[in-house]
Amino acid sequence: MRTVIQRVKYASVTINGEMKSKIGQGLLILVGIEDADSRDDIEWLTKKIANLRIFNDEKGVMNLSVSDVGGEILVVSQFTLHAMVKKGNRPSYIHASKPDIAIPLYESFCDEMSLRIGREVRTGIFGADMKVELLNDGPVTIFIDTKNME
Repeated sequence: MRTVIQRVKYASVTINGEMKSKIGQGLLILVGIEDADSRDDIEWLTKKIANLRIFNDEKGVMNLSVSDVGGEILVVSQFTLHAMVKKGNRPSYIHASKPDIAIPLYESFCDEMSLRIGREVRTGIFGADMKVELLNDGPVTIFIDTKNME
């Protein structure tokens, strides 16, 4: 499971011209799922994200988590995080899971993330053509791949 985590002042997802979800200060999480991902990946990753100390404390030091600052989370599925670009110029997505595997894992990720932070996370719609708007704060952007847990 791969994620790109962005600390944001705000973020939103629009689908077919209608806003689906929006958040204020918090995290925009782009999630890519592959067939090898499991419940273990979800548990490790959600715990890691919930406890990431990437928000500033009163001294301006990144020392607080999203929960510490009462931040919100927006989770967006992003199969292109598994793009392979070794050959040619057209990315291959053969490692990205098909919907029958990815949707249950995506939903479990969102549910577990909600439990970890004690509030509902906002989402896009899996597989939809989404327009994502955000104001990256910092900028702070972190990439985490569960295949590199150790």
